[in-house]
Amino acid sequence: QVKLQESGGGSVQTGGSLRLSCVASGFSFTTHALAWVRQVPGKEREVVAAIYTGAGSTYYSDSVKGRFTISRDRAKSELSLQMNSLKPEDTATYFCAAKTAGSWYDRAGAYTYWGQGAQVNVSS
Repeated sequence: QVKLQESGGGSVQTGGSLRLSCVASGFSFTTHALAWVRQVPGKEREVVAAIYTGAGSTYYSDSVKGRFTISRDRAKSELSLQMNSLKPEDTATYFCAAKTAGSWYDRAGAYTYWGQGAQVNVSS
């Protein structure tokens, strides 16, 4: 079965950094797009970063562009999200997600496989 397991998360002050990791199994990174999606209660899920294609093309939402970096390690089947210059509005539950190759990599609803989520809290 496809499985995505997040690790990391925690609490940090504004301006701090945090790194999330996700170990995947049951599918190939070469045939799936990978993403980090965050959820705030009462708001729509937001794809903050995605990585896709064999060359590792990336997407970032405007809200995190320049602050977050998504990366993948195919040998370890690991997806990471380096979060720098964190802001209180980054507080959310972060999920790693995957979908088969195709369009709509920036749409949370397009992803079919999900991890359990990791909580990130940024205090002012």
